[in-house]
Amino acid sequence: MKDTVYVFARAPRLGTVKRRLAAEIGAVAALQFYRATLAKTLRRLQTDRRFATVVAITPDRLRGPWLRGLPAVPQGGGDLGLRMQRALARSRRAVVVGSDIPDLQAADVARAFRLLRRADACFGPAEDGGYYLAGAGPRRPRHMFAAVRWSGPHALADTLRNFAGLRVAFVRTLRDVDGAADLRAMRSANTKSR
Repeated sequence: MKDTVYVFARAPRLGTVKRRLAAEIGAVAALQFYRATLAKTLRRLQTDRRFATVVAITPDRLRGPWLRGLPAVPQGGGDLGLRMQRALARSRRAVVVGSDIPDLQAADVARAFRLLRRADACFGPAEDGGYYLAGAGPRRPRHMFAAVRWSGPHALADTLRNFAGLRVAFVRTLRDVDGAADLRAMRSANTKSR
């Protein structure tokens, strides 16, 4: 089976996406950001033939043109860790990524799969202490994401404890956008790099 990346996505509907960001910049602006970032992420990944791209969606049955013709699977119930573990279990070597990382490139995912040829797991650290990418090969803990304090500075460290004794590799650190300060920092960095 082909290496598969699962893009975790929430259906882009007003009031249901990027709630922390929406509280600071408004629901319409947060929805616009999310739609643009999700579309860019799916476009970048679906054109890369080194891996298959599947959208892991919530709500589970919702479909629409925003999927860009990509196959979709339901995230199902449970906390984020349980939903990620369920997606990773679908493939022998799999990666999950978020849909709120504007600088994510297909090369990041391809690098994760290269690293998984030698490592048991791979992570893409986020600047805030979490991570935007998690990948696993065939040798993995039974409970990969147990006791993780999500949405905070301890998410990566908590997850790595579950992988003790296994070979773990890392791809580059990126910024995810959770709040207005993240959005401003990302826009500022993009302006400086032009």
